[in-house]
Amino acid sequence: MYWTTALQVAGGVGLFLYGIKLMSEALQFIAGDRMRQLIGTLTRTPLRGVFVGILVTILIQSSSGTTVMTVSFVNAGLMTLNQAIGIIMGANIGTTVTAQIIAFKIKDLALPFIALGVALVMFGKSKRQRYAGNGIVGFGLLFMGMQTMESATAFLATRQELFLALSRHPVLGVLAGTFVTMLVQSSAATIGLTMAMGSQGLLGLDAAIPIILGDNIGTTITAVLATVGVNRSAKQAAAAHVLFNLFGVVIFMLFLPFYKEIVLSSASDLTRQMANAHSIFNVTNTILFLPFTSLFATLIRKILPSDNARKTQTSVYLDKKLIEASSTAAVEAVKDELIHMGDIVLGMAVLVRRCYTEKDTERIFAEFSESEDAINTINRAISSYASEIWQRGLSGEVSTVLGCYVNAAGDLERVGDHFENLTELSETRLDDGKHFSNQAADEFWDMYGTVEKALNYALDSLKHEDLTKADYVIKELETQIDAQEKQYRRNHIERLNRGECDPEKGVSFIDILSNLERIGDHSHNIAYFTHDIVALSKQTKEL
Repeated sequence: MYWTTALQVAGGVGLFLYGIKLMSEALQFIAGDRMRQLIGTLTRTPLRGVFVGILVTILIQSSSGTTVMTVSFVNAGLMTLNQAIGIIMGANIGTTVTAQIIAFKIKDLALPFIALGVALVMFGKSKRQRYAGNGIVGFGLLFMGMQTMESATAFLATRQELFLALSRHPVLGVLAGTFVTMLVQSSAATIGLTMAMGSQGLLGLDAAIPIILGDNIGTTITAVLATVGVNRSAKQAAAAHVLFNLFGVVIFMLFLPFYKEIVLSSASDLTRQMANAHSIFNVTNTILFLPFTSLFATLIRKILPSDNARKTQTSVYLDKKLIEASSTAAVEAVKDELIHMGDIVLGMAVLVRRCYTEKDTERIFAEFSESEDAINTINRAISSYASEIWQRGLSGEVSTVLGCYVNAAGDLERVGDHFENLTELSETRLDDGKHFSNQAADEFWDMYGTVEKALNYALDSLKHEDLTKADYVIKELETQIDAQEKQYRRNHIERLNRGECDPEKGVSFIDILSNLERIGDHSHNIAYFTHDIVALSKQTKEL
């Protein structure tokens, strides 16, 4: 009997969690590029972080997922501890939406919802319609899981003495809620199970409230697990999540009778009271702590002092935990890694300048070689990481954006190759130790400056999705580079015909111009990717 019940409860929890997963995937797909832009605003003020944390958690249907994203961003240096605390507060509020949804008395509509969703999945004309169908199926499974859990626990109605201890000893309820949530790694599932037992008369509000409070402690286990192998800053973010919820539970336990009275007055239905208890705790806890975010962050730093260590691996932002938390968040990580790769390439441009201005180049060549290896490694890492994201499934627009980032990484890698060619060509010197004649030198530096400007503007346009800078590269700088390459090639041939240049060494100048022109082409390509991404964002907003 007990084994059968346990299996039925496990099945109900499984349906519930799978329903949430389907809803999450559907919401993220339908939100598309808006979701990507929303995640891009995570590194803001704590107050803004609260609102963004709420929205992201509603979209991905998981406060744990939002927290894992936050830990990853802090680990990569994209977010400060103060900003992370704001996101965590918002995630706690966002997760209460699921409890509010399941408190509605629409369990009898579970099968009709599933039928409607399946119809859309099978007969939907567009991918968006089919994903909407998946979301509706998930919504139905959510309530079917609730029904399964309720029916599985119904026989316990005659054994209420098993639950009296939870009512008499609230601390036991907190421990039970903490343990169950750690086990299933979903606060929503624990709340759902608690509400299912409440609807069967197994749990009164006296026992349910401590379980719900414990649930808020248990949900922090995911953030703790996400800190394996990360830096001290990320561990501080996870610690902030644990202590924020733990301090909140302690405060609410001290005022438990008053808290219970507020919950009782919020609704007459027990399941709605449970949902409200969850919401009241998280909203109030955020209101209490938000004004003291800086002080709270200082406390965390005293408990876990910063080690000021930076990650030394070439790939900085490609955290695979992000793929599990949210594919869209992982796409933003690819963008950040691409910008990091661009910074390395810009550093290589500076090294090339030094190769043509300094005589002792051995150390410069060694430094350049390290940078070249780094961008090759990052390019491969981005391709591999993007492949894993695509396997998880993305909306059409976000998938296109990811493709732009991957292609831009390929262009940057080729820019690095052309810079490498330029360093090798710098070893060719004239008899007087110079690289070029005076006129050739003027032409080289003129074109090199234009190419550097194009690369800078292209990368900046991609980083900020700035069409003005992208257009400047596409319409002006690219044309200027092509004109310079043709004119300076013609000038050099004329110098060769006049016998003013060494023919053998003069060939190097032609190769130099060709490499510079190719860097201009790749900068032009990157600027065009910015155009594609911005155009896609505009289309999404118009839908």
